[in-house]
Amino acid sequence: MSAPIERRYPVALAGIRSAQKPGNGVPAYTRWVNRGLARYVAAAAYTLGISPNGVTAISAVLSAAGLTLLVLVPSTPIIGLWVGLFLAAGYVLDSADGQVARLGKRGSPAGEWLDHVVDAVRTPAIHLAVLVGLSVIPNRPDWALVIAIAYCLVSVGQFFSQILSEQLSGQRAPVDETAGLRQSWLLLPTDTGVLCLIFVTWGYPALFIAVYTAMFALNTIHTAVSMRRKYTRLVALAAVRETREAEVA
Repeated sequence: MSAPIERRYPVALAGIRSAQKPGNGVPAYTRWVNRGLARYVAAAAYTLGISPNGVTAISAVLSAAGLTLLVLVPSTPIIGLWVGLFLAAGYVLDSADGQVARLGKRGSPAGEWLDHVVDAVRTPAIHLAVLVGLSVIPNRPDWALVIAIAYCLVSVGQFFSQILSEQLSGQRAPVDETAGLRQSWLLLPTDTGVLCLIFVTWGYPALFIAVYTAMFALNTIHTAVSMRRKYTRLVALAAVRETREAEVA
């Protein structure tokens, strides 16, 4: 006979806490807030028998709900609060699905594929929803729409760059063990969780546009630096492989 839920949940939570990814080089919100909340959600999902793919699906539904409000409902402070909460909750579950998989030893290529597909859709969808939502706000500057389009391109480029870099190199990007508090705070503007939370200002268009534009500028700089680093790393890996092949020949 299985143990009751109130006994299984603490065991699941303890198991998740003991099998965490390293936080080195991870933006501050994701590192200390999102992953922390995700542990509790993952433990609850595991206890209730919800699969990792089920958690991914719930994450997608929550994000879709927030974006639907953004596109279809007039901009007000209350709507902005709900949009921010839905998107932030979707991001928590986006972190929780992998934790459920690791806890139950149910990770699979199919599950990882589904997680990446949802992320690949959600990443541009956020900025396309901003584009549509801003387009119906009176007296907003036209350049704000250009920012939304550009932010979409930067976000998709960065996402694809990360995934493709791992595929071409045959390994995940190395974790910088020396990266600490300073780097996590410096990366805060690039944090997906922060992007979700700025939508609480959606009911105040001028403030939202200012914050969104600042986020775009900082993310553009980060993406340029990150892409250069990945390109240099791939060139170095190719040189190492060529040297090894020449030695073997």
